[in-house]
Amino acid sequence: MRSDSIKNSIQARIIGLVSGLVLNAFGNGLCISANMGSGLWTASAVNMNKWFGWNTGLLLFIIGVMNAIINQFLIKRFDGKRLIGEILYVMFFSYFVNVFTNLLNMVGVPSLPIVIRTILSCLGVVFFCVAISLYQRANIVMHPNDDTTNILRFLYLKGNSTAAQIIDFIPPIIIIIISGITIHNVYSVNIGTVFSFIFNGILIATADKWIWPALKHNFKTQNN
Repeated sequence: MRSDSIKNSIQARIIGLVSGLVLNAFGNGLCISANMGSGLWTASAVNMNKWFGWNTGLLLFIIGVMNAIINQFLIKRFDGKRLIGEILYVMFFSYFVNVFTNLLNMVGVPSLPIVIRTILSCLGVVFFCVAISLYQRANIVMHPNDDTTNILRFLYLKGNSTAAQIIDFIPPIIIIIISGITIHNVYSVNIGTVFSFIFNGILIATADKWIWPALKHNFKTQNN
């Protein structure tokens, strides 16, 4: 586990944040455009959209805000800067996902053969896992769901990213199951979703080691 004395410069952390935000939005946009399965939280929002008829983007925003509030309880203190930052991240992230999805749709990704779209969907998962690794390590601001895994990983699970990711997947899986039972169908769950469920934690941990390893985990505890 890293030493708490290791810190990156603010410039390096900002680069990690911005590159992670863009890559995360692109990866999710690729999954959506390829239409062969998305991440579990996105899939849960899609299924709630089919259930309640609410806008998917609005549902993702609501989920993000709720997750940001839960994170305050997990860190066992009120951190207003963290809360506001995570809510702002959700807003900007949603915008860029729409931009990339529209661009990818325009170049014909949805019309590609199913095998190619399956590969692209899994590649999208790889992209957003690398992105999560980057902005979790930068730790300036991040998506609330990813901050949850960061908090679980370092405050509760002794640095185990895979276990943290699996625990964070439990709520959307429950939502998808309940929605599926209610509406008698399951949406946005396919090969890409299974790939994400199995490999998210592994891909994030691998990216920590191989993608810009000089960017360390600048994680804050209650005492710093």
